Amino acid sequence: MRPTDAELRTILSECRTIAVVGLSDKPERDSNEIARFLQSQGYRIVPVNPRLTEVLGERSYPSLREVPADVRIDLVDVFRRSEEVPPVVDEAIARSVPVVWMQLGVEHAEAAAKAEAAGLRVVQNECIMVQHRRLRVPPVAAG
Repeated sequence: MRPTDAELRTILSECRTIAVVGLSDKPERDSNEIARFLQSQGYRIVPVNPRLTEVLGERSYPSLREVPADVRIDLVDVFRRSEEVPPVVDEAIARSVPVVWMQLGVEHAEAAAKAEAAGLRVVQNECIMVQHRRLRVPPVAAG
């Protein structure tokens, strides 16, 4: 079920640290453009890409599982093919990440149901940047 605008606004206002799974180091890629936008709005970005060591000035990790436990992740933004979502959701559940956001074109009903059953909020097939702009969410405060 799609979250309401009020729920989306709450998610985007309360989150501070966003792990971007599938973040590319190529500026022309959507994942990079959207992560740069999120950084410009005050969010801390935690890149997750096994092929990179650093993206956008932040250390990249091979998987969510390998992000140090002391790094709090508020939202996982998924830039992977829909069929690759289940293991990402499993890792998000294991880390108790409050929100899994699947980007435009990414959805997986079974993984979403599993995440929701574990108490996570789920957004599917939506661009976080488009929703952020549409809802006019103010930049997040540091801290």
